[in-house]
Amino acid sequence: MARASQDSSSSKRHFHWTKKIGTENDEVPSFKSSSNSTEEDKKENARSHAALLTPKKKLPAVAVARLRSVLSAFGKNRSNLPLGLGHRVVGTLFGYRRGHVHFAFQRDPNSPPAFLIELATPISGLVREMASGLVRIALECDKEKEEEKNKAVRLLEEPMWRTYCNGKKCGFATRRECGAKDWKVLKAVEPISMGAGVLPGVIGDLGADGELMYMRAKFERIVGSRDSEAFYMMNPDSNGAPELSIYLLRV
Repeated sequence: MARASQDSSSSKRHFHWTKKIGTENDEVPSFKSSSNSTEEDKKENARSHAALLTPKKKLPAVAVARLRSVLSAFGKNRSNLPLGLGHRVVGTLFGYRRGHVHFAFQRDPNSPPAFLIELATPISGLVREMASGLVRIALECDKEKEEEKNKAVRLLEEPMWRTYCNGKKCGFATRRECGAKDWKVLKAVEPISMGAGVLPGVIGDLGADGELMYMRAKFERIVGSRDSEAFYMMNPDSNGAPELSIYLLRV
């Protein structure tokens, strides 16, 4: 009660002082009582003044914590989107000695591949090409027809590709989902930032078809348009042309 009376008296002094220095045309609220004021007007003025002085209520701590958790989960979900590739990606080429080439692009070593394809090219043939010099792999697919343009399929989501290796046609490549075996391979080479080698048959059923060859490196991703992207393998010394380049084209 004493605090309320102090607030009331200070507010009266404040508005009384404002009215003294104001002009006649200024619209300044005042709580000075007059002989013509009614009791209802006084109560209404008191309620309005109390509403102005009442501070805004803060959100409860539980509500703030819940809001933060929702925003954090939303951010994590966005960061784990499969197509969230940046300008630098991790590329892994792998396959059994008597099998086909698989190629995966990941945003980082821990994320699922945003682009995983299986080429018809045997990995032994690709290794020979890379040993002889620079390798350029071009993957081409057809543009959508006029009636299908509203679907807006992203380039990395195209299911079928024509494959060319250093200008020679090498059959077709198909996009595939990351299965359990593919994920085991990517997890096995996860600590490797750059290098090539052979994984022996020590990771479950991956050794059923013999040794698994792999090459892993960082790639620079260049987006030309919605119909063209390129991935250039980054050399550690940053000298010379990239040893491996992959081009995605929609023609």
